[in-house]
Amino acid sequence: MKVREPEFEQAVNEFVGSVKEVASADSRVAEFKILERMVVPERAIQFRVTWVDDAGVVQVNNGWRVQFNSALGPYKGGLRFHPTVNLSVLKFLGFEQIFKNALTGLPLGGGKGGSDFDPKGKSDAEVMRFCQAFMSELYRHIGADTDVPAGDIGVGGREIGFLFGAYKKLANRWDGVLTGKGVGWGGSLIRTEATGYGLLYFVDEMMKHAKLSIRGKKVLISGSGNVAQFAAQKAIAMGAKVLTMSDSEGYVLKDSGLTQSELEQIKTLKNKDRGRLSELNIKGIKYVAKRKPWEVKADIALPCATQNEIELVDTKQLVKNGVKVVGEGANMPTSLEATEYLISKGILFAPGKASNAGGVAVSGLEMVQNSQRMYWSAEQVDAELKKIMRNIHALCVKDGKDKKGVVNYVNGANIAAFKRVADAMLAQGIV
Repeated sequence: MKVREPEFEQAVNEFVGSVKEVASADSRVAEFKILERMVVPERAIQFRVTWVDDAGVVQVNNGWRVQFNSALGPYKGGLRFHPTVNLSVLKFLGFEQIFKNALTGLPLGGGKGGSDFDPKGKSDAEVMRFCQAFMSELYRHIGADTDVPAGDIGVGGREIGFLFGAYKKLANRWDGVLTGKGVGWGGSLIRTEATGYGLLYFVDEMMKHAKLSIRGKKVLISGSGNVAQFAAQKAIAMGAKVLTMSDSEGYVLKDSGLTQSELEQIKTLKNKDRGRLSELNIKGIKYVAKRKPWEVKADIALPCATQNEIELVDTKQLVKNGVKVVGEGANMPTSLEATEYLISKGILFAPGKASNAGGVAVSGLEMVQNSQRMYWSAEQVDAELKKIMRNIHALCVKDGKDKKGVVNYVNGANIAAFKRVADAMLAQGIV
C-alpha cells in the first residue's frame, strides 16, 4: 500500500501543473523521463539519533537527509528540528529547494534534512549533545562539494555552532560544509537577515512592476521567528506599516504600525527569553489569542511561519479586507486551493520558491566567501542579495507573463527553474 505524503504530493502537483505545457513542448523531456526523475530524490538517508538528557535518561529521535537533485551543484538546503518533521515534509522542502536554488542562478542543487527532535525547553547542554549525536551519522554524507546543510525551523546559530563543531572533530577538517555559521568563524554578514530582507526586495520589485509603492502600505506578517523579524524590520525601513506578528498561540496587533524599537523588544522576547507573544507588554499593542492575523484589514500579507498556514477561508477574508499583495516568506505557507483563489482574484502572489530565496542566496555567497578564505562587507553582500532578487523577479516576469501582459508569478517561477534544472539533467545524461 502506498504511503501518503501529503505535503510532498501538494508541492509536486503545484509544480507539475505549472510546467506540464512547457515540458510537453520538448520531446526530450518525455524521452529521458526528466519530470519523473525530478520528483524522485537521488537518495534519502534515515538514521537513529540516540542521546542522553540532563536527567541521564536515554532519548531516541529520527534523523533524515534528503539529497534530492544535484544537477546544478552540491545539494543545498536546511536542517529542521521540530516534532512535526517526517519524510513527507522533508521531501516537500527538498523538492522546493531544487527550484528555489535554481532561480538564484548559483551552482546549487537541492536537499533538505532534519529530525523530529524539539529544541524547545531543552538546555544548551541537551541541544549540544543532540547535535553531536545527529552529526555523528550525518557527517558521512555531507561536504563542501557534496552537500551543504544550513539552518531552518529549530536550527539557529546555536545549533549550527554545535553541528559544525561536531563535524570538524569527526571529519578532521575545516571547510564550508554548513552555512549560517557565526560571522567570526566563517559565516556571512546579512545571512541572518537574508530571507526576510529578500522577501521585501522581491515584493518591492513586484509592486513596482505593477506601478504600486510599498511606502505607507499596511502589512500583515505571520510568525515571529527569524524570517518574520527581518521582514518586519525591512518593511518598516521601507516606510510600510507592520500591523501584526504571530506565534502558534495568537497574534499581536498595533493599528498604527510597529516601531523599530517595539520590534527589537519582540526580538528580545523571542530570541533571548524564548517567550511567547502573549507575554509582550507594550502600550498600544493588543494581543489576540487563538486567531490568525489574516482577519485584519491591510494591503499586504506576508506569511512567514510554516506550511499551509493560509487556507482557502483565510484568502477569502484577505481579499474581502482589501489585501492586494501576498508574498510567501515561509515554505509553501499557502495551500494549493488558497493560491489558486488568490490568483483568480488578481492578487499579486509571490510564491516562496521565488520570494524567500534570499536565505539560500546568501548561503551560496557564504560558500563563495569560505572558498576564497575571506569576508565580504555587509554592503557587498546586501548589494548581491538585491541583485539576485531582482534577477529572480525578472525571470518570473519573463516566463510567467501571458498574452495580455498579466504575470502569474507561480508559473513564472516554476517554469524558469524547471528549464534550468531540465537543461542540466539533459546535458548530464541518464544518471
